[in-house]
Amino acid sequence: MTLQAIKYHRGQLDILDQLLLPDATHYLEIADTDAAWKAIKKMQVRGAPAIAIVGCLSLTVELNQKKFATLQELKQYVEEKLEYLVSARPTAVNMADASAKGKQMVRKIANAGELEPEEAKLKVIKEFEGMLQKDIDVNKNIGRFGAEHILFHNEEKPVNILTHCNTGSLATAGYGTALGVIRCLQEHKKLSHVYCTETRPYNQGARLTAYELVHEKMDASLICDSTAAACMKEHKVHAVVVGADRVVANGDTANKIGTYQIAIVAKHHNVPFYVACPKTTFDPSIESGKDIHIEVRPNHEMKSVKGVKIAPDDINCWNPAFDVTPASLITGGIITEFGVFKPEELKQRISELDQDKVDVFY
Repeated sequence: MTLQAIKYHRGQLDILDQLLLPDATHYLEIADTDAAWKAIKKMQVRGAPAIAIVGCLSLTVELNQKKFATLQELKQYVEEKLEYLVSARPTAVNMADASAKGKQMVRKIANAGELEPEEAKLKVIKEFEGMLQKDIDVNKNIGRFGAEHILFHNEEKPVNILTHCNTGSLATAGYGTALGVIRCLQEHKKLSHVYCTETRPYNQGARLTAYELVHEKMDASLICDSTAAACMKEHKVHAVVVGADRVVANGDTANKIGTYQIAIVAKHHNVPFYVACPKTTFDPSIESGKDIHIEVRPNHEMKSVKGVKIAPDDINCWNPAFDVTPASLITGGIITEFGVFKPEELKQRISELDQDKVDVFY
């Protein structure tokens, strides 16, 4: 049974507090958008798809308790709350994408003027609620396309995969992007072994991915971030599969800090490097990775682990949460719910295949 990081029914949202894993399993109630903003900022929920889902569902909880006199009042309220939620962690594009589509949706409803305010509110709530199942469906397609592509290039034989950070049930609605590919390989008995990095300084790999791999009973090893090169040299790694927080027009990809150096190492060892990217993570408005805003986290996250000091108080720190992997290093391809594409062809193919721009919210 896959882990459930997000529990929702109308008027009630609870999230698995990922800061407490793997030591404790505790669900945190998200009563409104303020609680969601804080949970996203503190990384109690993380992973680009999950951030967007929790943000939007927190708004449905809030909307469920409110009455609106006019459609314009509803529109203004939804727009302001969505803009606020984007500000929690701006590098990951999914929340911004959901915000833009949510604002477009509520403006369309308000401008049409065909519904009473309560009817319009319910329509908005239902659209946001649909994100949960939609995300699972998208991720299963990503898993299938990614697994098929990797196996095709390995004569359908079982493979060893290296992954970085956490991209599974804890980062999405319940299946995973990069870890969804690994999960699909496991389901088809084509997974030999998984190597997951610790992902310093927040240790999402050690705390979360390792937790999921054990839960799913996969053959897996946790490795230090600094071990990726040695792992590829000493052990056969058939592919690296990572997630993404933002993929831009030319295929450059922002992902958890440390991804860039793994991509360099993979190219040196002729290991195909894949990025798993739902279309909601693709941002064609930015031309290249140099224009991606990179979030810088507080120094204390580097200087201590669970409150235990591991570095001098007076040392300066540089703690970016993400780095940018150039498209030229994404040698395996970018795995989407539509198929696996070369980075340079992603923009055109998404444009051709995406039929959801106006009528479907997520």
